[in-house]
Amino acid sequence: MKTHPRCAPCLLSRVQFEAELSTKDVELQKKVIIAGIEVLRKYMVDGAATHLSTKIHREAYRILGDIDPYSEKKKESNAAAMKLLPMGREFVSEKDSFRRAVLVSIIGNSFDFGVLGFDADKATAKEAMQKQIKHGLDVDDSDKIKTMLSNVVYLADNCGEIVFDTLLFEQIKKLGGRITLVVRGAPILNDVTMKEALELGIDKMVDRVLTTGSNAIGLCLQEAPPELVEALRNASLIISKGMANYETMSEYDFRPIAYLLKTKCESVAEAMGLERNMNVARVEE
Repeated sequence: MKTHPRCAPCLLSRVQFEAELSTKDVELQKKVIIAGIEVLRKYMVDGAATHLSTKIHREAYRILGDIDPYSEKKKESNAAAMKLLPMGREFVSEKDSFRRAVLVSIIGNSFDFGVLGFDADKATAKEAMQKQIKHGLDVDDSDKIKTMLSNVVYLADNCGEIVFDTLLFEQIKKLGGRITLVVRGAPILNDVTMKEALELGIDKMVDRVLTTGSNAIGLCLQEAPPELVEALRNASLIISKGMANYETMSEYDFRPIAYLLKTKCESVAEAMGLERNMNVARVEE
């Protein structure tokens, strides 16, 4: 997906947020914002949206001298998701388990656990999840996905969200599928890295865990290890979670690929020919 003018204020807002997470030094926060503006000036028209976001966040981290501003937020995200997991598990276990696990995984993508003050102890959290369950899938290729699970490469997205993904892992394994989980190679935003995957015991739920090789937003092929590129080429299906992975993978020709996401961003929705706030399970072959 290419950059859109509306990407600029969104990226600067995220940079401001992570600067405030990292430091109370207002002057340093200003330096980060100014650097972000300079990155936008230089690279706004250059290629995929994720290439721009990688540049701007890497520059922010460099100036802050902080390799993981979201460290505590990631812990909060996983803790919040764990409190809601029993509700998701009960929903999945009732009937039509695979389709329901796909939906719950996408619901996980709709919540920015720990980032926007999400509190799983409040009734509103359960109400939000129930509302998403009732809404269901707007684009539903789950039946097609179900036939392509022999050798899955699963591109993970955020902390918190990954907890709900485990319900889908269970369904894939029950159907005889093999799972190669792919996490970020180093901290960026609130994305899952090997550290969080091991802490949550997710490595024991899948067949192997690979990394993207770097802290690039989404997947940067130039920075990806050879074993990941080989896995992508040999996959019976790539499952791409979230918008950042969509922004990247839509620029490559790896197929078949299933995009599981909530269209939280107008630019992503437009690129997919959809509307905002849709629950999407789309296969492209």
